[in-house]
Amino acid sequence: MTEGQALTAIRFGYGLPLPEGAASSTTDMLALLHGPDRAAEKWPLPHLPDVLPAIQDIRAARELPAEDPVRVRTLREAKATIRKQVRHSAVVAIARALGAPDGFRERLVQFWSGHFAVMARNFRDGALPATLVEDAIRPHLAGRFPDLLAAVTLHPAMLVYLDQGSSVGPLSTAGRKRGKGLNENLARELIELHTLGVGAAYSQTDVTQMAELLTGLGFDSDKGFVFRRRAAEPGAEIVLGIRYDGEGLAPITAALGDLAARPETARHIATKLARHFVADDPEPDLVATVEKAFLVTGGDLPAVYGALLDHPAAGTTSRTKVRQPFDYVVSGLRALGIRSEEVERLPRKRLEQLILHPMQAMGQPWQRPGGPDGWPEEAEAWITPPRLSARILWALDMPAALRRELPEPSRLADRALGPFASKELRLAVSRAESRRDATALVLASAEFNRR
Repeated sequence: MTEGQALTAIRFGYGLPLPEGAASSTTDMLALLHGPDRAAEKWPLPHLPDVLPAIQDIRAARELPAEDPVRVRTLREAKATIRKQVRHSAVVAIARALGAPDGFRERLVQFWSGHFAVMARNFRDGALPATLVEDAIRPHLAGRFPDLLAAVTLHPAMLVYLDQGSSVGPLSTAGRKRGKGLNENLARELIELHTLGVGAAYSQTDVTQMAELLTGLGFDSDKGFVFRRRAAEPGAEIVLGIRYDGEGLAPITAALGDLAARPETARHIATKLARHFVADDPEPDLVATVEKAFLVTGGDLPAVYGALLDHPAAGTTSRTKVRQPFDYVVSGLRALGIRSEEVERLPRKRLEQLILHPMQAMGQPWQRPGGPDGWPEEAEAWITPPRLSARILWALDMPAALRRELPEPSRLADRALGPFASKELRLAVSRAESRRDATALVLASAEFNRR
């Protein structure tokens, strides 16, 4: 494998060695992205209708008296179901990342999941974040950004997380009757995080007008997404100088399309892609090239990705990006030859002990970002003393827990890093007192922690 191929696998995928049928060039990565989502086919996850029954059961049980045995039993069973769904979503995400031939798609899933970050605010909603990925992100990440934005914005996971159901038009039928008003959470994050970006030229009035426009969007545990006309603010709204009038979803989808097409959005998305995949402080020309592709194509995402992958900066061998904990854990498992099926077979306690709890100690609890702005990109956020210690402990403990016989040290360095295994690392590995120590040296090394 050439240095360029190894760099592509590390920077835009989940590292070495590549799974069977995997792309070894950026051209092949884009070609696979245009094809079917094989990982979703092989490792399916529930969609929104599949997780609603447990939510419905919890709602119904809570209407019963506290001492009612039916309430107690129903809550216990529903919570067990949701707990299993959340755990299964982690297993499937890891299995896909390990075994999918189009690792770039899986990296994009993680990128967009962070860009459109949600999390469950209570136990009842625990399975909703995974349905956002399955229903909105995966089907649209190789399409057009306006479609992706609309699918995510209208998905119940986003509406519930940002408490859109509490947003009522002050002059709507429901607003006048109940004396309720706006919740600007979704409007603000839509403008500030999902499209234009922090510091763009918008005002508080734009946020308020967008909040009024979004009234009516909601979630029902029986139906999923609903539009509540009685809560929708009547009349027209003006957002960023554009007037939106009409009833139902039409003016909302029009506004989403206009936000997606704005130059500030192109700049914001281009910067985030370059920062996520290439460098914390990306070259201005890289950002400009990706931004231009976004604007020229109207947000055609494969074209945007192509501009990113084809830029000379994407091929620089100066690897300064720190792998986030999920990426680091998956890459470590892959380096040791752990297969998707092995992760799927892990008992619950072993999964938690060897993967989920260490990820949390490294700073990335499963589906629990710190806020709607998602996970941080800068290296300093991940390489703190306690979080680095968690990586080192995992590198020491995990391999022997999953592999009875550890690989020969020099072969592991080649397997995990290829041409990026430095002479200093190879020397340190060769002098290690045990294979356990040698394996930890590879997995905890700066070379392995960076893209």
